[in-house]
Amino acid sequence: MKRIAKISGIAYLMIFISGFYANFSILESLVDIHSPAVTVANIINSHSQFGYGLIGFLVMLFFDVVLVWSLFYLTKSVSRKLSYLASFFRLLHAFFFCIALSKLWKSYQLTDNAENTKGLEREIMQLVSDFDLVWTTGLLIFGLHLIVLGFLGLKSAYIPKIIGLLLLLAAMGYLLDGMAKLTYENYYAYQSYFEVGVVLTGAIGELSFTIWLLTKGFGKVANNTGMHISG
Repeated sequence: MKRIAKISGIAYLMIFISGFYANFSILESLVDIHSPAVTVANIINSHSQFGYGLIGFLVMLFFDVVLVWSLFYLTKSVSRKLSYLASFFRLLHAFFFCIALSKLWKSYQLTDNAENTKGLEREIMQLVSDFDLVWTTGLLIFGLHLIVLGFLGLKSAYIPKIIGLLLLLAAMGYLLDGMAKLTYENYYAYQSYFEVGVVLTGAIGELSFTIWLLTKGFGKVANNTGMHISG
């Protein structure tokens, strides 16, 4: 259990670092949803930086898949069926993110040594929009993963109950933001508020879980007991 907690904690930490770098430091600094011309110019002028962002997303995707495996082994003693369900949702989220990432990869290819930017503006913005749409759908599925994981945390004998509650809170943040982005016409007028909600609930829930995993994984004593529930 100690080794699994250590692997899970490191994987979560790497997701935080790579995801923050790729999304906030790279992608959001280059994309201007109100100006296709500015977006294409930014990507072309900072093409290497855009590529580093793609690498960051790939690192995030890799460790997300690692967590599919490690979290299953961490929670299977609570309920094998629910652990399979949580793993399924996380793997499905990773699948959607992989599709989304292919949109950015195509944008990277199209802007490599591009000369006629006028002809690229509509296509690049469509690809960026597709990336956002597919990733948002994936994050809704990720929210379902957190609901199941939070429930497993509440039923576990070794995961603190507060962690389970905080994971459920994080799930609500992802679900509310995702549903609003897909259905609310004026979403972008209030985007900053929705994003703050996701960051706060996600940071509180997932970061707390990460800290607990690292503490368990690198601590001197690890509790190997678990509570089995029906199902």
